Amino acid sequence: MGASGVGSRHRRLRHRGAVEFVTVTSKSEDSVLTVRQESIASVHRSGGIPTAVNFTLACLYIALNLYQFFILPVWLLPAAPGWAWTLLPLAFLTNPFWSLIHEAIHDLFHPNRRVNAGFGRFLGILFGSPFRILRLSHLLHHKLNRLPVEGTEYYDRNRNSKASAAPGYYFQILYGLYLVEVISPLLFFLPKGWIRRFKDKLLRPESVSAILMQNWLGDEALREIRFDGVLTVSWLTLSFVCYGENWPLLLATLLARGFLISFLDNVYHYETPVSDIFYAKNLRLTWPMAKLLLNFNLHGIHHVNPAIPWIHLPKAFDAESGHFHGDYFTASLHQLRGPIALQDLPHAAPVGSIRRT
Repeated sequence: MGASGVGSRHRRLRHRGAVEFVTVTSKSEDSVLTVRQESIASVHRSGGIPTAVNFTLACLYIALNLYQFFILPVWLLPAAPGWAWTLLPLAFLTNPFWSLIHEAIHDLFHPNRRVNAGFGRFLGILFGSPFRILRLSHLLHHKLNRLPVEGTEYYDRNRNSKASAAPGYYFQILYGLYLVEVISPLLFFLPKGWIRRFKDKLLRPESVSAILMQNWLGDEALREIRFDGVLTVSWLTLSFVCYGENWPLLLATLLARGFLISFLDNVYHYETPVSDIFYAKNLRLTWPMAKLLLNFNLHGIHHVNPAIPWIHLPKAFDAESGHFHGDYFTASLHQLRGPIALQDLPHAAPVGSIRRT
């Protein structure tokens, strides 16, 4: 039994194009995992990727981004300053917009990989960061979830204090996550040799940043990041030009986007077991809000099987007899309690043995 406190649990995980059903049964101090593989096609008998819905949502978010970054400042604000209030409801679509990009990250936007990548890159540019950076950062999060090297709120009491860990933690959850995603492409405009020396001198080889940087320095990855980075910087610069003397409105829009992305990113992982890479919270939301968020609140189901499209997560939740770990908004506010010592968090127990059938 892991640190999740569940005696018997079913986990689905993506593995070489198949879905593994993992049953964990605890008997005294031993754990026995039974793994049964089944094709993804059989899992989604009721249907696969909701291509038409995803395409419609992509068109909607493209239109909304064009509206708030270009149409509003060029045509509407000069005629009536009151149009600025339309930016407020659009800010609350930030996380649903990210949820759609998240589908592309997991190749679940469209079954055609080139179409999936194309839309992912375009939406990433509108989001403010190259898709290659967003994609690998997120996939590495799945691989390292809740390990000491990756946890957002962790600090080691034997090395530092909560007071010393607090500034970095609050910066990360209040704006830092999005800020790093937005400004990191600027680093890749430097000569490749300079970037490599920066990595070797300033980043620990085993750190998450070093692992990501090593991948991004590949020729194909670097070309893509630079190309998408140029487009991202260009449209942001053009948007500031379009806003003119109303530029504080655009700045407020970007600050709101950064806060919402950063603050709600770790809500599913705060105060969860250390080193349980499959663990994440399912958080309760009303039906309309859950659908708006593309069922992202069922994050625990997503983490045990990232291969399930958003539209099928509720069915998987019911099939697993899943339960909620609290209210979405309450869990969000709990993050404000600050960083937590590794020594005060539950730790996942090692698995005893694995048996495949």
